[in-house]
Amino acid sequence: MKNKRIIIVVMFLCSCLFFTHEIYTQDKNKARKIIYYRNPMDPAVTSPTFMKDSMGMDYIPVYADEENADVEAKKGPTVKIEESQLKLIGLKTEPVAPIALMRMIRTVAKIAYDPELYNAEAEFIQAVKLKDVLKPGSQDAIKQAEALVLAVELKLKLLGLSDQQIEELRSKTEPDKSLIISDSSTPYSWAYITIYENDLREVKIGDHVILKVAVFPDEEFSGQIIALAPVLDADTRSVRARVKVDNPQAKLKPNMFLDAFIHVDLGEKLALPKEAVLDTGIKKIAYVDLGNGEFAARQVEVGQEAMAIIGGQERKFFPVIKGVSENEIVVTNGGFLIDSQSQLSGGMSALWDSTSEIKQEATHDK
Repeated sequence: MKNKRIIIVVMFLCSCLFFTHEIYTQDKNKARKIIYYRNPMDPAVTSPTFMKDSMGMDYIPVYADEENADVEAKKGPTVKIEESQLKLIGLKTEPVAPIALMRMIRTVAKIAYDPELYNAEAEFIQAVKLKDVLKPGSQDAIKQAEALVLAVELKLKLLGLSDQQIEELRSKTEPDKSLIISDSSTPYSWAYITIYENDLREVKIGDHVILKVAVFPDEEFSGQIIALAPVLDADTRSVRARVKVDNPQAKLKPNMFLDAFIHVDLGEKLALPKEAVLDTGIKKIAYVDLGNGEFAARQVEVGQEAMAIIGGQERKFFPVIKGVSENEIVVTNGGFLIDSQSQLSGGMSALWDSTSEIKQEATHDK
Protein backbone atom coordinates (compact mmCIF):
# COMPACT_ATOMS: atom_id res chain seq x y z
CA MET A 1 0.00 0.00 0.00
CA LYS A 2 2.87 2.31 0.87
CA ASN A 3 4.64 1.62 -2.45
CA LYS A 4 1.44 2.34 -4.33
CA ARG A 5 1.20 5.76 -2.67
CA ILE A 6 4.82 6.56 -3.59
CA ILE A 7 4.17 5.70 -7.26
CA ILE A 8 1.08 7.94 -7.33
CA VAL A 9 3.03 10.86 -5.82
CA VAL A 10 5.90 10.44 -8.32
CA MET A 11 3.45 10.36 -11.26
CA PHE A 12 1.73 13.48 -9.94
CA LEU A 13 5.04 15.36 -9.64
CA CYS A 14 6.06 14.34 -13.20
CA SER A 15 2.74 15.56 -14.54
CA CYS A 16 3.22 18.89 -12.78
CA LEU A 17 6.70 19.27 -14.23
CA PHE A 18 5.49 18.41 -17.75
CA PHE A 19 2.61 20.89 -17.70
CA THR A 20 4.83 23.57 -16.14
CA HIS A 21 7.34 23.06 -18.98
CA GLU A 22 4.58 23.25 -21.61
CA ILE A 23 3.15 26.46 -20.11
CA TYR A 24 6.65 27.97 -19.95
CA THR A 25 7.39 26.99 -23.53
CA GLN A 26 4.08 28.40 -24.79
CA ASP A 27 4.61 31.65 -22.85
CA LYS A 28 8.16 31.89 -24.17
CA ASN A 29 7.07 31.26 -27.77
CA LYS A 30 4.32 33.88 -27.46
CA ALA A 31 6.99 36.43 -26.58
CA ARG A 32 9.27 35.34 -29.43
CA LYS A 33 8.86 36.97 -32.82
CA ILE A 34 8.51 34.69 -35.85
CA ILE A 35 10.50 36.24 -38.72
CA TYR A 36 9.55 33.66 -41.36
CA TYR A 37 8.71 29.99 -41.94
CA ARG A 38 11.13 27.45 -43.42
CA ASN A 39 10.45 24.46 -45.68
CA PRO A 40 11.10 21.33 -43.56
CA MET A 41 12.77 19.55 -46.50
CA ASP A 42 14.69 22.48 -48.02
CA PRO A 43 15.89 25.19 -45.57
CA ALA A 44 16.66 27.56 -48.44
CA VAL A 45 12.93 27.80 -49.26
CA THR A 46 11.09 30.18 -46.94
CA SER A 47 7.70 31.86 -46.62
CA PRO A 48 6.64 35.02 -44.74
CA THR A 49 3.43 33.22 -43.65
CA PHE A 50 2.62 29.74 -42.39
CA MET A 51 2.00 27.15 -45.10
CA LYS A 52 2.44 23.49 -46.00
CA ASP A 53 4.81 21.98 -48.52
CA SER A 54 3.82 19.79 -51.47
CA MET A 55 3.81 16.72 -49.18
CA GLY A 56 1.52 18.34 -46.62
CA MET A 57 4.25 18.95 -44.03
CA ASP A 58 4.10 22.14 -41.95
CA TYR A 59 6.66 24.86 -42.59
CA ILE A 60 8.84 25.36 -39.49
CA PRO A 61 8.73 28.76 -37.74
CA VAL A 62 12.04 30.57 -37.41
CA TYR A 63 12.28 33.01 -34.50
CA ALA A 64 14.17 36.29 -34.34
CA ASP A 65 16.28 35.10 -31.40
CA GLU A 66 17.64 32.09 -33.27
CA GLU A 67 21.15 33.23 -34.00
CA ASN A 68 22.06 33.43 -37.71
CA ALA A 69 18.82 31.65 -38.66
CA ASP A 70 18.02 34.04 -41.49
CA VAL A 71 21.57 33.97 -42.84
CA GLU A 72 21.79 30.18 -42.78
CA ALA A 73 18.42 29.73 -44.49
CA LYS A 74 19.35 32.07 -47.30
CA LYS A 75 22.81 30.63 -47.72
CA GLY A 76 21.44 27.47 -49.28
CA PRO A 77 23.39 24.25 -50.04
CA THR A 78 27.13 24.84 -49.87
CA VAL A 79 30.30 23.15 -51.06
CA LYS A 80 33.85 23.50 -49.72
CA ILE A 81 36.75 23.73 -52.17
CA GLU A 82 40.42 23.57 -51.16
CA GLU A 83 42.52 26.64 -51.97
CA SER A 84 44.88 24.55 -54.10
CA GLN A 85 41.93 23.38 -56.21
CA LEU A 86 40.66 26.94 -56.64
CA LYS A 87 43.99 27.97 -58.12
CA LEU A 88 43.91 25.07 -60.56
CA ILE A 89 40.43 25.87 -61.87
CA GLY A 90 41.26 29.56 -62.39
CA LEU A 91 38.48 30.85 -60.17
CA LYS A 92 37.09 34.28 -61.08
CA THR A 93 34.40 36.17 -59.21
CA GLU A 94 32.68 39.54 -59.28
CA PRO A 95 29.96 41.30 -57.26
CA VAL A 96 26.32 41.47 -58.29
CA ALA A 97 25.56 45.13 -58.99
CA PRO A 98 23.08 47.44 -60.77
CA ILE A 99 24.21 47.98 -64.37
CA ALA A 100 22.89 50.08 -67.25
CA LEU A 101 21.57 47.38 -69.57
CA MET A 102 20.43 47.34 -73.16
CA ARG A 103 19.14 44.76 -75.58
CA MET A 104 20.06 44.38 -79.21
CA ILE A 105 17.04 43.18 -81.17
CA ARG A 106 17.98 41.83 -84.58
CA THR A 107 15.32 41.79 -87.27
CA VAL A 108 14.76 42.46 -90.97
CA ALA A 109 14.06 45.67 -92.87
CA LYS A 110 13.19 46.89 -96.33
CA ILE A 111 13.73 50.30 -97.90
CA ALA A 112 10.29 51.71 -98.64
CA TYR A 113 8.79 51.75 -102.08
CA ASP A 114 5.30 52.82 -101.09
CA PRO A 115 3.18 54.45 -103.83
CA GLU A 116 0.06 53.86 -101.72
CA LEU A 117 1.35 56.02 -98.89
CA TYR A 118 2.73 58.59 -101.35
CA ASN A 119 -0.72 58.93 -102.96
CA ALA A 120 -2.45 59.07 -99.56
CA GLU A 121 -0.16 61.94 -98.51
CA ALA A 122 -0.97 63.78 -101.76
CA GLU A 123 -4.68 63.23 -101.13
CA PHE A 124 -4.40 64.55 -97.58
CA ILE A 125 -2.50 67.67 -98.67
CA GLN A 126 -5.12 68.43 -101.30
CA ALA A 127 -7.99 67.86 -98.83
CA VAL A 128 -6.42 70.27 -96.31
CA LYS A 129 -5.92 72.89 -99.05
CA LEU A 130 -9.53 72.52 -100.19
CA LYS A 131 -10.88 73.01 -96.68
CA ASP A 132 -8.72 76.09 -96.16
CA VAL A 133 -9.86 77.86 -99.36
CA LEU A 134 -13.57 77.33 -98.85
CA LYS A 135 -15.56 80.43 -97.95
CA PRO A 136 -16.98 80.61 -94.40
CA GLY A 137 -20.54 80.77 -95.76
CA SER A 138 -20.47 77.39 -97.50
CA GLN A 139 -21.12 75.25 -94.41
CA ASP A 140 -22.08 72.06 -96.27
CA ALA A 141 -18.95 72.17 -98.40
CA ILE A 142 -16.78 72.82 -95.32
CA LYS A 143 -18.30 69.83 -93.51
CA GLN A 144 -17.66 67.59 -96.51
CA ALA A 145 -14.05 68.82 -96.74
CA GLU A 146 -13.49 68.23 -93.01
CA ALA A 147 -14.95 64.73 -93.31
CA LEU A 148 -12.58 64.04 -96.23
CA VAL A 149 -9.60 65.28 -94.19
CA LEU A 150 -10.54 63.00 -91.28
CA ALA A 151 -11.01 60.00 -93.58
CA VAL A 152 -7.62 60.45 -95.22
CA GLU A 153 -6.03 61.09 -91.83
CA LEU A 154 -7.30 57.71 -90.61
CA LYS A 155 -5.94 56.10 -93.77
CA LEU A 156 -2.52 57.63 -93.10
CA LYS A 157 -2.54 56.25 -89.55
CA LEU A 158 -3.34 52.76 -90.80
CA LEU A 159 -0.47 53.07 -93.28
CA GLY A 160 1.91 53.75 -90.38
CA LEU A 161 2.20 57.54 -89.96
CA SER A 162 2.27 58.96 -86.45
CA ASP A 163 0.06 61.84 -85.28
CA GLN A 164 3.07 64.15 -85.36
CA GLN A 165 3.90 63.20 -88.95
CA ILE A 166 0.31 63.80 -90.03
CA GLU A 167 0.33 67.20 -88.33
CA GLU A 168 3.57 68.14 -90.09
CA LEU A 169 2.03 67.07 -93.41
CA ARG A 170 -0.63 69.78 -93.09
CA SER A 171 1.92 72.49 -93.84
CA LYS A 172 3.59 70.70 -96.77
CA THR A 173 2.92 71.37 -100.42
CA GLU A 174 3.83 67.93 -101.79
CA PRO A 175 4.11 64.35 -100.53
CA ASP A 176 7.37 62.73 -99.43
CA LYS A 177 9.23 61.80 -102.62
CA SER A 178 11.59 59.44 -100.74
CA LEU A 179 8.68 56.98 -100.52
CA ILE A 180 9.03 56.17 -104.23
CA ILE A 181 12.55 57.20 -105.28
CA SER A 182 16.08 57.60 -103.95
CA ASP A 183 18.28 60.35 -105.39
CA SER A 184 20.42 63.30 -104.36
CA SER A 185 17.34 65.41 -103.63
CA THR A 186 16.27 63.07 -100.81
CA PRO A 187 18.99 62.94 -98.08
CA TYR A 188 17.09 60.25 -96.22
CA SER A 189 15.07 57.12 -96.90
CA TRP A 190 12.33 55.28 -95.08
CA ALA A 191 12.96 51.74 -93.88
CA TYR A 192 10.13 49.45 -92.85
CA ILE A 193 11.26 47.20 -89.97
CA THR A 194 9.50 44.08 -88.69
CA ILE A 195 8.94 44.11 -84.90
CA TYR A 196 7.75 40.73 -83.68
CA GLU A 197 5.08 40.45 -81.03
CA ASN A 198 7.35 39.25 -78.21
CA ASP A 199 9.61 42.32 -78.63
CA LEU A 200 6.83 44.91 -78.75
CA ARG A 201 6.89 45.70 -75.02
CA GLU A 202 10.49 46.93 -75.27
CA VAL A 203 10.59 48.75 -78.62
CA LYS A 204 9.45 52.36 -78.62
CA ILE A 205 9.42 55.47 -80.78
CA GLY A 206 12.81 57.18 -80.67
CA ASP A 207 14.90 53.99 -80.40
CA HIS A 208 18.18 54.02 -82.32
CA VAL A 209 18.55 51.58 -85.24
CA ILE A 210 21.60 50.40 -87.19
CA LEU A 211 20.99 49.03 -90.69
CA LYS A 212 23.35 46.88 -92.75
CA VAL A 213 22.99 45.85 -96.38
CA ALA A 214 24.91 43.10 -98.20
CA VAL A 215 25.99 45.30 -101.11
CA PHE A 216 27.87 47.62 -98.69
CA PRO A 217 29.25 45.12 -96.12
CA ASP A 218 31.63 47.60 -94.46
CA GLU A 219 29.06 50.36 -93.95
CA GLU A 220 26.40 51.02 -91.35
CA PHE A 221 23.36 53.23 -91.86
CA SER A 222 21.92 54.98 -88.83
CA GLY A 223 18.26 55.68 -88.20
CA GLN A 224 15.56 56.26 -85.61
CA ILE A 225 12.11 54.75 -85.12
CA ILE A 226 9.59 57.47 -85.97
CA ALA A 227 6.33 55.52 -85.86
CA LEU A 228 4.87 52.10 -85.04
CA ALA A 229 1.89 50.76 -86.99
CA PRO A 230 -1.31 50.63 -84.89
CA VAL A 231 -2.34 47.17 -86.16
CA LEU A 232 -0.64 43.79 -85.64
CA ASP A 233 -0.23 41.62 -88.73
CA ALA A 234 -2.19 38.45 -87.98
CA ASP A 235 -0.06 36.24 -90.28
CA THR A 236 3.44 37.26 -89.17
CA ARG A 237 2.47 38.30 -85.58
CA SER A 238 4.43 41.49 -86.04
CA VAL A 239 4.10 45.26 -86.26
CA ARG A 240 5.76 47.46 -88.89
CA ALA A 241 8.01 50.25 -87.63
CA ARG A 242 8.90 53.24 -89.80
CA VAL A 243 12.55 54.26 -89.51
CA LYS A 244 14.00 57.44 -90.97
CA VAL A 245 17.47 56.51 -92.25
CA ASP A 246 20.29 58.89 -93.22
CA ASN A 247 21.00 58.30 -96.93
CA PRO A 248 22.84 61.41 -98.24
CA GLN A 249 24.60 59.59 -101.09
CA ALA A 250 21.44 57.72 -102.15
CA LYS A 251 23.13 54.34 -101.69
CA LEU A 252 19.98 52.81 -100.24
CA LYS A 253 17.44 52.11 -102.98
CA PRO A 254 13.71 51.33 -102.67
CA ASN A 255 12.97 47.63 -102.13
CA MET A 256 16.48 46.83 -100.82
CA PHE A 257 16.50 44.27 -97.99
CA LEU A 258 18.60 44.96 -94.89
CA ASP A 259 19.49 43.59 -91.46
CA ALA A 260 18.27 45.84 -88.66
CA PHE A 261 19.69 46.12 -85.14
CA ILE A 262 17.53 47.97 -82.62
CA HIS A 263 19.24 49.31 -79.49
CA VAL A 264 16.75 49.10 -76.62
CA ASP A 265 17.67 50.93 -73.40
CA LEU A 266 16.51 48.82 -70.41
CA GLY A 267 17.73 51.25 -67.74
CA GLU A 268 19.78 50.34 -64.68
CA LYS A 269 18.98 46.90 -63.28
CA LEU A 270 20.55 44.42 -60.86
CA ALA A 271 22.38 42.04 -63.17
CA LEU A 272 24.25 38.73 -63.23
CA PRO A 273 27.12 38.20 -65.69
CA LYS A 274 26.11 35.57 -68.24
CA GLU A 275 29.20 33.53 -67.27
CA ALA A 276 27.87 33.21 -63.70
CA VAL A 277 24.69 31.37 -64.71
CA LEU A 278 24.71 27.59 -65.20
CA ASP A 279 21.70 26.95 -67.43
CA THR A 280 20.42 23.46 -68.26
CA GLY A 281 17.08 24.53 -69.69
CA ILE A 282 15.25 23.30 -66.59
CA LYS A 283 16.87 25.43 -63.91
CA LYS A 284 19.50 28.13 -63.57
CA ILE A 285 22.07 28.11 -60.77
CA ALA A 286 24.70 30.63 -59.71
CA TYR A 287 27.43 29.95 -57.15
CA VAL A 288 27.95 32.61 -54.48
CA ASP A 289 31.42 32.93 -52.93
CA LEU A 290 30.99 32.94 -49.13
CA GLY A 291 34.74 33.20 -48.48
CA ASN A 292 37.29 30.72 -47.12
CA GLY A 293 36.68 28.34 -50.02
CA GLU A 294 32.95 27.93 -49.32
CA PHE A 295 30.38 28.39 -52.10
CA ALA A 296 26.58 28.42 -51.96
CA ALA A 297 24.45 27.16 -54.84
CA ARG A 298 21.55 29.51 -55.58
CA GLN A 299 18.71 28.75 -57.94
CA VAL A 300 18.10 32.03 -59.75
CA GLU A 301 15.38 33.55 -61.88
CA VAL A 302 16.55 36.00 -64.53
CA GLY A 303 15.12 38.07 -67.37
CA GLN A 304 16.01 38.03 -71.04
CA GLU A 305 19.67 38.23 -71.97
CA ALA A 306 20.91 41.81 -72.22
CA MET A 307 24.23 43.56 -72.71
CA ALA A 308 26.24 46.42 -71.23
CA ILE A 309 29.37 48.33 -72.12
CA ILE A 310 31.98 47.66 -69.41
CA GLY A 311 35.43 49.23 -69.78
CA GLY A 312 34.73 49.95 -73.43
CA GLN A 313 33.87 46.28 -74.09
CA GLU A 314 30.49 44.72 -74.77
CA ARG A 315 29.45 42.10 -72.17
CA LYS A 316 26.36 39.97 -71.72
CA PHE A 317 24.23 39.96 -68.54
CA PHE A 318 20.93 38.67 -67.20
CA PRO A 319 18.61 41.02 -65.23
CA VAL A 320 18.03 39.46 -61.80
CA ILE A 321 14.47 38.61 -60.81
CA LYS A 322 15.35 36.68 -57.64
CA GLY A 323 17.95 34.37 -56.14
CA VAL A 324 20.89 36.71 -55.45
CA SER A 325 21.25 40.12 -53.83
CA GLU A 326 23.29 43.22 -54.56
CA ASN A 327 26.99 43.00 -53.55
CA GLU A 328 26.99 39.20 -53.25
CA ILE A 329 30.06 37.73 -54.96
CA VAL A 330 29.28 35.26 -57.75
CA VAL A 331 31.58 32.84 -59.59
CA THR A 332 32.13 33.80 -63.24
CA ASN A 333 34.80 31.23 -64.07
CA GLY A 334 35.13 27.74 -62.56
CA GLY A 335 31.43 27.30 -61.84
CA PHE A 336 31.14 23.95 -63.65
CA LEU A 337 33.98 22.45 -61.59
CA ILE A 338 32.43 23.74 -58.37
CA ASP A 339 29.12 22.25 -59.54
CA SER A 340 30.84 18.89 -60.10
CA GLN A 341 32.28 19.01 -56.58
CA SER A 342 28.83 19.90 -55.24
CA GLN A 343 27.43 16.82 -56.96
CA LEU A 344 30.07 14.60 -55.36
CA SER A 345 29.36 16.05 -51.91
CA GLY A 346 25.59 15.60 -52.25
CA GLY A 347 24.67 19.29 -52.63
CA MET A 348 22.63 21.10 -55.24
CA SER A 349 24.00 20.57 -58.75
CA ALA A 350 22.83 22.31 -61.91
CA LEU A 351 23.85 19.44 -64.21
CA TRP A 352 23.19 16.39 -62.05
CA ASP A 353 19.86 17.53 -60.57
CA SER A 354 18.53 18.56 -63.99
CA THR A 355 19.53 15.22 -65.52
CA SER A 356 17.59 13.49 -62.76
CA GLU A 357 14.56 15.68 -63.42
CA ILE A 358 14.68 14.86 -67.14
CA LYS A 359 14.81 11.13 -66.35
CA GLN A 360 11.87 11.45 -63.95
CA GLU A 361 9.82 13.33 -66.55
CA ALA A 362 10.65 10.69 -69.19
CA THR A 363 9.62 7.87 -66.81
CA HIS A 364 6.42 9.71 -65.93
CA ASP A 365 5.54 10.22 -69.62
CA LYS A 366 5.87 6.48 -70.25
